[in-house]
Amino acid sequence: MAHYRVGQGFDIHRLVEGRKFILGGIEIPYEKGFLAHSDGDVLAHAITDALLGAIGERDIGYHYPDTSQETINMNSMEILKNTLEKVFSRGFTIENIDSTIIANEPKLQPYIEKIKQNLSTTLNIDKDRIGVKAKTTEGFFYKDEAVMVFTTVLLKLIENT
Repeated sequence: MAHYRVGQGFDIHRLVEGRKFILGGIEIPYEKGFLAHSDGDVLAHAITDALLGAIGERDIGYHYPDTSQETINMNSMEILKNTLEKVFSRGFTIENIDSTIIANEPKLQPYIEKIKQNLSTTLNIDKDRIGVKAKTTEGFFYKDEAVMVFTTVLLKLIENT
């Protein structure tokens, strides 16, 4: 009988001038970027939190505190890779990831496939196991002030044969 774990992740960062806009390790041209201690990649952070939750660990802020000099401007894909090692060390593989990015600006549709490919390479899973959707708030809130991401992951325990 297979053993599965589900994790959910969430992240949000304010947009400010003078910072890069990075999602899933892909830099997207835009006049604003994420106000964050690391590079602010909200997609990588949400996936990291979902993975940590699925293996019963504390959140990304516990493992990579914004009070640490070592994490200043840290590449969030490195955080994701380190977390993946924890997942593997506990005997799990990623079955699938589903993420929803909520951003009014910039328009993200042209970058979704590139983001999925980069995540696929980083996480060593097929691209068709990764869902990345971009939504707007239809102008109700966070007009161009922030970007947030909700993520769900499904892990499967590798069974010894």
